[in-house]
Amino acid sequence: MNYIDTIGIIASVTSVAGFLPQIYKNQKTRSVQDLSGLMLLNFSICSLAWMAYGGLTDSPYVLMTNVAGLCASCFLLGQKLYFQR
Repeated sequence: MNYIDTIGIIASVTSVAGFLPQIYKNQKTRSVQDLSGLMLLNFSICSLAWMAYGGLTDSPYVLMTNVAGLCASCFLLGQKLYFQR
């Protein structure tokens, strides 16, 4: 593994790990009042675009990071819809 791969792995892990505290907080409090649905929708669209870019440019770290980011974003959107009712 070279230093470029190491940077890609660090970027991937830290990008996706940023969602974990919010997911945990939502589960614990069952409150999503302060969670912006528009921000999550925007992030999902952005992740889809980055996934396309990563696939077209054969960039596995870009692709993998955004697949995981899209999953986390969709999970948060699901929490928002579920806990708001």
